[in-house]
Amino acid sequence: MSNNYINIYNNLVYFSRNKKIFEIFTKNDTFSDRLTILLFHLGFFIKNYKSEIDKNEMQNIYDYIFRQLELSIREIGYGDASINKKMKNYLNVFHSILDKVERWEAFSEKDKEEIFKSYVNFDGNLTYLIDYFEKYRKFLSKKPFHFFTKGVIKNNF
Repeated sequence: MSNNYINIYNNLVYFSRNKKIFEIFTKNDTFSDRLTILLFHLGFFIKNYKSEIDKNEMQNIYDYIFRQLELSIREIGYGDASINKKMKNYLNVFHSILDKVERWEAFSEKDKEEIFKSYVNFDGNLTYLIDYFEKYRKFLSKKPFHFFTKGVIKNNF
């Protein structure tokens, strides 16, 4: 099953590397912002599929993805002490994002913009990011879970 998890992880990374998303950041594009965008993708993914798959499997996916993120941070060259601190921070950010994603439909456009402003290092208009995640959310709702386990897919939303 871990082969399926790598496919899920790779799909989330692929979506998070969408160049159109980062065109709005231009000069402020950072590793932290890219990771935050990945965490938003993961949040919407979990929200959409949590009722479709077993809780233990969802926990395994969650654990696998965060292990992969930790490995990525290690590859950048951070030491053990700073990795533990960063992972704790990223886990806290993710759980905060997940809380917002759970209530996403209840938020106004202005609220959604404020949510993104609180997580990404950008002061400009975030309408594109809001529209992108609305399309992503709808894309997820139309695809079965196993669709993401087959391999890297193209985002056509």
